[in-house]
This record gives sequence, structure tokens and C-alpha cells, in this order.
Amino acid sequence: MLIGGNGAGKTQMLKLLSTEIWPTPTGREHRIYRLGTARIEEREAKPLLAYLGAELQDKYARYGWNFSVHDIVATGLQDTDIPLAPLTRGEGRIVSEMLRECGLLRLGARRLLSLSYGQKRLALLARALVRKPHWLLLDELYNGLDDKYRRKVDAILARARKRGQSWVVAAHRAMDVPAGTTRVLQLENGRIRAKRGFKAADIAKLAQSSASNAEVAQEAGAAPSTRSVFSPGAPMLIRLRDADLYVEYRSILRRVDWQLTHGEHWAVFGKNGAGKSSFLKLLYGDLSPAIGGVIERVGFAPGTPIEQWKRSVGYISPELQSDYAIDVSILDMVISGRHASIGLNDAPDAQDLQRARFWLNYFDLANLEQRRPRELSYGQMRRALFARALAGSPRMLLLDEPLTGLDAEQRTRMRGLLSGLMARGTTVVMAAHHIEDLPSGITHALRLHNRQARAISLSTAN
Repeated sequence: MLIGGNGAGKTQMLKLLSTEIWPTPTGREHRIYRLGTARIEEREAKPLLAYLGAELQDKYARYGWNFSVHDIVATGLQDTDIPLAPLTRGEGRIVSEMLRECGLLRLGARRLLSLSYGQKRLALLARALVRKPHWLLLDELYNGLDDKYRRKVDAILARARKRGQSWVVAAHRAMDVPAGTTRVLQLENGRIRAKRGFKAADIAKLAQSSASNAEVAQEAGAAPSTRSVFSPGAPMLIRLRDADLYVEYRSILRRVDWQLTHGEHWAVFGKNGAGKSSFLKLLYGDLSPAIGGVIERVGFAPGTPIEQWKRSVGYISPELQSDYAIDVSILDMVISGRHASIGLNDAPDAQDLQRARFWLNYFDLANLEQRRPRELSYGQMRRALFARALAGSPRMLLLDEPLTGLDAEQRTRMRGLLSGLMARGTTVVMAAHHIEDLPSGITHALRLHNRQARAISLSTAN
């Protein structure tokens, strides 16, 4: 198991092991692979290794590679990102067997991008396993998965272990450590700080922050607020009436009646595929209700360009993180949050720069402002998206699993920040799998299930 804070080097370590990246030439570097006691060349080692990280899932979304699940799993045999050659009959049988083992056989003909988040993760795990690697290199494998899909992944890894396969897994949460993990490698600032046998104390270390929760929450809660949301005379902010939602011709939500009122802060729960991300996209304006349904946004009359609404809302989602693999600096990415755009159409003004640099400094990213998104760790990138969401002083925050990929200290800090912003008038709607990720100040909960949306008590959310 690899442990360490955001930016410690866990992802780069896994990529280095997998041969996806090369060591920086210094004259001192060595990368040696052995099979048993015999040393083997890297080209012989590569087929014995399989790397799976969030970047790969993002890559398919970013480039629109919408192949069937069967074809995606088959690329694991061919060691390509996309299908380049037809399968032999024997290869087809191997792919079908792996689909069956991973519980994906009935989804074999489905397009990857039409799947739920958990189904995509299973498909990419099947892709990693299909050529029977000796070692699985897994970067935050459980991120974004509900209990059902966690159990499925647990069962798949248990079978792999019985076959003699091993893994190196990077994790931030105690619950994300697969059963059977035996060793720990601790990284800090790109260096190995400890190598030891895995013990119960390591689980405890993952479960707590390296700084006291109270101290971090106090610091974060003291952060400057965004501007006040709406005047007390207009308490209703968003209303959905009889709203049906379809994505790629598939019914996601049916006849939703819901409203968000000034002073309310909602948590949105639901299993993978229940429609949490789509619900937030509907509120943000990336999706629209089907004909007959209505969404009202107070202060924005029907026909108002959606960009005007978006400029008053901060938005964080896994899809947004994948969208930002473009060649822009982190500084420009954060500035774009003030304009609700991907990239910048015009040169930033002094106020753009001032607000962006304020939030970059707040999230300890000031020294990274000229880097590109793909040069940041997953957790650093998530903090940069927080900076982007807040740079425009939003009236509302729509957050889709915003604490995914953050270490314990950063999760505590972000919860404190959100609590402080809510106390100062910023409305928050947040999708989450883990109730412990919710900041204090959340007042209401919505559960999505079987295409229905139902308000529930926070005490029964999990």
C-alpha cells in the first residue's frame, strides 16, 4: 500500500513502476524488474504489470472514446487505449470470461460513456485484469464507489489474490485498503520515508488528519466569504416542477418536484448510477428537463443566457476535472471560473488575477500557478478546482463528490471552509457517498433511487 498526502508522489510512483513514465535521467537511476530471482528486461516486465488510475477513466470521457464495454476490455489484451485490431476467437473467449468474472457480461454491448461511474470503474478493472498481470498498480481504486460497487471490487481482488496476483494500491481512506494488503510504503515530498509490514496502526493513521480537526476547521472557517446569496425577500432560489431528465435518450429522473430555499443546504445521496451527477448538471444548466418539465432560477427570467446563471454558481465535478486536461496554466484555469468557461477567451484583468491568486494561495497552490493540470496530483487538481469555483465569488456551490482524492488533512480543511462559507450566505448542494464528508451546516438531504427524488432525514442518509 502507498500512503502519503496529496502531492507526495503516489501516482507518479505507480506510473514509474508501470513503465508509463521514465525516470528522470541523472546517471544514478535504476529500474530493475525480476521474475522470481531472474532479472528481466522492461519490455518483458510490461505485460506483467497493469496500471489503473482515475486519469484513464477521465481520458475516455475527454476524448469521447465511446466504445463498447467488450471492446474496451479487449484493449487490455492489446495494450492499447482504443481498439485497433479485431480479436481472434480465442481472445474473444478470454474477454467474455473476464466480463463474466467482473459481473459485466450483460453490459458487454453497452457504450462505456453511457455507464454509471461504478460500472465504468469495473469495466476498466476488467481491462486491467484481462491479460492476467502479475501485479496490479491501483491508484485510488475505490474513489467514487458506493457500498455495492466496493463489495464487487473486493470480491474481484480476492479472486485475483487467490490466483497469486498481487497489487500496489494508493489510498487516502482506511476503507480503501483491500483485504490482504501486507506491506506499506510511505511517501513524503517525493521521497520514501518508510517501508514496513502493514499493521492496524496504519488504518488508524489513514482515518485521522495529521492536524487536529478543530484547528483546521477554525482556520478554514475564518476564510473570507463569498458575497451574500439573495435578498431575504426572495427566499426561493431554484424550483423543479414535474421535471423528467434524460441523458443520451436514457431516463435518469422522473417527475421531480423539488425546491431550494435561501438558508437551506442540501446533501444528495444515491447509489452509483442513481443520477446524482446528472441532477447537479440539471441545476447548473448543462442539462435541461424534458419537454413539460420546468426549472426556475430566481432572478434569471426564462430566455436568459445560461452563462449568466453559471457565472453566479461555483461548480466542481469529476467531468470538469477531466475537461481540464487542456494546455492551460493552473492560474488561467482558476481565472476561467470567473467566466464559467473552459479556458479563457480574453486576457484576464487585474481583478481576475487578484481573486485567482488569492484562492491559489489559500489552497497552497501559489507556487504551481504556471503548471499544467496534468502536472498536478489528483488531490492538488481537486484543490485547484475549488479555487476555480470560488474565484468568481459564487452565490451557490454545486459540488459533485468534491472531497474525492483529498487526504485526511485536506478533507478536514475543506469541510471547515464549506461550513464557513455556508454560515456567511453561500448556498451549497453537495453530492456525496460518505456522510462523514459532509460539512457542518448541511440542513437537508435528498435521496435519488429508481429515478425518483425523495427528501429524507440526514439521520437516515447512510
